[in-house]
Amino acid sequence: MHRTTRIKITELNPHLMCALCGGYFIDATTIVECLHSFCKTCIVRYLETNKYCPMCDVQVHKTRPLLSIRSDKTLQDIVYKLVPGLFKDEMKRRRDFYAAYPLTEVPNGSNEDRGEVLEQEKGALSDDEIVSLSIEFYEGVRDREEKKGPLENGDGDKEKTGVRFLRCPAAMTVMHLAKFLRNKMDVPSKYKVEVLYEDEPLKEYYTLMDIAYIYPWRRNGPLPLKYRVQPACKRLTLPTAPTPSEGTNTSGASESSGATTAANGGTSNCLQTPSSTSRGRKMTVNGAPVPPLT
Repeated sequence: MHRTTRIKITELNPHLMCALCGGYFIDATTIVECLHSFCKTCIVRYLETNKYCPMCDVQVHKTRPLLSIRSDKTLQDIVYKLVPGLFKDEMKRRRDFYAAYPLTEVPNGSNEDRGEVLEQEKGALSDDEIVSLSIEFYEGVRDREEKKGPLENGDGDKEKTGVRFLRCPAAMTVMHLAKFLRNKMDVPSKYKVEVLYEDEPLKEYYTLMDIAYIYPWRRNGPLPLKYRVQPACKRLTLPTAPTPSEGTNTSGASESSGATTAANGGTSNCLQTPSSTSRGRKMTVNGAPVPPLT
């Protein structure tokens, strides 16, 4: 079974922090020549007087180093998602700056540069934030294709039935949601409840925040989840060989039993009569001597 490995954000800091200012990346920018990343304002200010990378001394450009840097949107999105509250604080600082200096022009004129992008629009979530989700029964790909024809012709029911809506914390795991569905529907223990996003089963240790980051949900509606009920797999235990009772000599019987088992290809619980090879041997049953067959 897969085990969740939790790491601290401090262990990832070397990959998320700028070497020039010592803070988390803001507008992460990467040098094309060596792929080292810095804050945009930090590296632009540094390259005004230097032409070499501050970490590896690789020459960025002979005359115009600013031409060899690129904005790293992917890295910046990772930083915003891993560092709690960073995006919200940065947007607030930008709004406060442009409110204090209204005549300052925004370089690209985007809403994010002006600090007017909300966390909901960005897709960022916090642990204590409430997530709206919808849960419905998973019908399978084949069933959906069979129902697709009548719905397209207008013969089917236009209203979507069986959908339930919930409001849950972003830190809630798929395992908790499956337990809620099991208790709500009184599912027997011999069946398991599996939660899916579209057609893909979700890991039990996934949180709603993980699902929002992994899958293409843009928060323009409830998080669409599905569930299905399947028989639970049970581990098969191999039968152990019975131990002979004390004081019982079953050497002759075991030989005959082994021959019978080999002939029939299986095991047998029936009593076996002593074979001819056991003649002349002393046998005891429950401690009492049995005369040999003549």
